[in-house]
Amino acid sequence: MSEVAIPSKAKDRLNELSASDAARLIAGGDLSSEALVRDCLARIDAREATVRAWAFLDPELALRQARERDRTPARGALHGVPIGVKDVFDTADMPTQMGSPIYAGWRPPSDAACVALMRAAGAVVLGKTVTAEFAGMTPGDTRNPHDPSRTPGGSSSGSAAAVADFMVPLALGTQTGGSVLRPASFCGIVGYKPSFGRYNRSGLKMAAESLDTIGSLARSIEDVELMDAVLLGAPPRKAGPLCEPPRIGVCRTHLWETAKPETMAAVEDSAARLARARARVREVALPEEFAGLTGARDLVGSVERSRAIAYEWHHHCDRISERLRQSLELGSQTPHEEYAGALELAARCRERLARVFEDFDLLLAPCVPGEAPASLESTGDPRLQRLWTALHVPALTLPTHQGPGGLPVGIQLVAPMLGDFRLFDSARWVWEKLGGPR
Repeated sequence: MSEVAIPSKAKDRLNELSASDAARLIAGGDLSSEALVRDCLARIDAREATVRAWAFLDPELALRQARERDRTPARGALHGVPIGVKDVFDTADMPTQMGSPIYAGWRPPSDAACVALMRAAGAVVLGKTVTAEFAGMTPGDTRNPHDPSRTPGGSSSGSAAAVADFMVPLALGTQTGGSVLRPASFCGIVGYKPSFGRYNRSGLKMAAESLDTIGSLARSIEDVELMDAVLLGAPPRKAGPLCEPPRIGVCRTHLWETAKPETMAAVEDSAARLARARARVREVALPEEFAGLTGARDLVGSVERSRAIAYEWHHHCDRISERLRQSLELGSQTPHEEYAGALELAARCRERLARVFEDFDLLLAPCVPGEAPASLESTGDPRLQRLWTALHVPALTLPTHQGPGGLPVGIQLVAPMLGDFRLFDSARWVWEKLGGPR
């Protein structure tokens, strides 16, 4: 039998289990994948009309997968656990529509590499989650589960909303600017953007080849680490406590004035509480050159997106949103010299950031301007996340605070390039000291 007991409050709400706890219960024979999937489907049936998180869902297909997992020996770390997959990843048994009418009903011949790895680890792909059009800025239909009049963020809108609303414990997302961390913060869950290049991107509809990063959305750091191991093709890491509190740099960035009082308060309160917990906390200012990095990222993203969506632009322009058409036109007309200059600026800033991290284990930064905006016309301001995406460093948001409307406001933790394990270890310590689950 498993060493993990089902909490009494969760016996009738299996959908609220974390992926890690569900995997342990299934492995120990105390829970069936079918029972868990049925509870997730029941939650979706009750809430999907409001939240609108799913682009494709086939309950019978999900249940067939679950029954097959229950009949066979455990394949891996996610055996029997349902997951959501952002609808920009290829799935051989489900449509991949990318938030665009151009691909309505299109079925690719094979799974994306990350989907294949998750299936190989035993995961049940519950369905495809809503994405903004081609993982850009034109929203889909998804609502914020805390307040359906507000955006859930994007472009990984459906993944964040589905996890936050207990429809599924874990979901795949992507980030080209802020498409994992922003919706995670707006929806009050954990979002993780790894170091650039950490996971294989084969079978992902690209938006910008020098920025696109596969990420994860979950309700715990443990679940993020579990997915990380699966996508690396490695056994789950046995992490222990930190030997000493981390060295934390409070990095307000040049965008600090774009933050609302609730975000400023979240960063300052977190810094004060972590200092009281004996972390070595001090302010750090990025060099002035970094102020141009968000603009450089936008230029690079626009140019590379115009290339990534060249076929659709030239053959189906009338089926692309006006917002995306404007971006594609701008990118296609940008002189190569400007594009190269933006890439060079990003490369210089990455080198300078590596030197900053010689004195810190972790940076604490604002994640979003404030609570999710009361609008469904956009996915919110991505600038506070875009900076770190351009720098290729791993970043994670934790749902530590609330704004004046009682909605989530997360903080952002940033580690050096390839310092993903350091980020996990430090984030667990931070969340424990701030009163959250680990």
